[in-house]
Amino acid sequence: MNSDAPIVDVENLSVQFGDFYAVRDVSFRVYSGQIFGFLGANGAGKTTTIRVLCGLINGTSGRVVIDGINFTSGRENEIKSRVGYMSQRFTLYNDLTVGENFDFAAALREIPQSVYIARRNDLLKFIGFDGKLDTVVKNLPDGTKQQVALCVSLLHDPKIIFLDEPTAGVAPIARKQFWEIIRNLSRGGKTVFVTTHYMDEAENCTRIALMRSGELIAVDSPRELKRKTFGDTLFNFTPRHAKSKLPPSSTMEMCEPYGRHFHIRFNDKISLIAVRRKYGADFEITSIAPSLEDVFIHLVEGAQK
Repeated sequence: MNSDAPIVDVENLSVQFGDFYAVRDVSFRVYSGQIFGFLGANGAGKTTTIRVLCGLINGTSGRVVIDGINFTSGRENEIKSRVGYMSQRFTLYNDLTVGENFDFAAALREIPQSVYIARRNDLLKFIGFDGKLDTVVKNLPDGTKQQVALCVSLLHDPKIIFLDEPTAGVAPIARKQFWEIIRNLSRGGKTVFVTTHYMDEAENCTRIALMRSGELIAVDSPRELKRKTFGDTLFNFTPRHAKSKLPPSSTMEMCEPYGRHFHIRFNDKISLIAVRRKYGADFEITSIAPSLEDVFIHLVEGAQK
């Protein structure tokens, strides 16, 4: 396989259920070692796309190539051997021990015993697991459960790992630890394809795709998404008093509340000095660097208002 070729190549993928398009004409590429973020509101088509890429369902139309394999009917097992999948729902069996969960996954994958034991031990060392294999999974902290679930999905040594909201409901410190593991996987050459609703997590991604209503609306690095969406014209307005009146809506391209603050972008390229001259009596105004949350609200959620 050409080292410059994408490890995931999606071209004009559509997934249709009756008259409903869950995914419509989606195209993107992911390269080896990247952390590729897949963002969108609930129902945007993220999970459906992932299920196609994992060989779990077939697309209605379009072309999908995974690690050089053109995904056509009958080649699902070839795809599955190259990918790992950790769903947004907890993927371990709560009433089994850690060791029994690993044993079950190894049996399903038909991994030779000697290879399996070595990989299991290496993976548990990789996440710093210091518990016992006979610990029942339901007795583990939620963060540790997710880390063990990740190890189980990596047991067959896939080149690509799909993580569907892996840190949903996990404590902040555990989320931070989990993302350090993701970064280490990327440094080791694994390609990580991840969905998340936490915009601070998405900042870790090499590139990000934004989905809305089954369609892909943007693909780029976090920095470029922010620059292309806002440039240098985003302002933070903090009311000085209860009667502070926002600028006319006709002058603003964006106005989003953030607690008692407002993030505003004007239609023209008005300067900070000019903005303060016009609205400084009612608002404390600063020029701010846009965040991915600003991008998400503006491009994904803003279009649905």
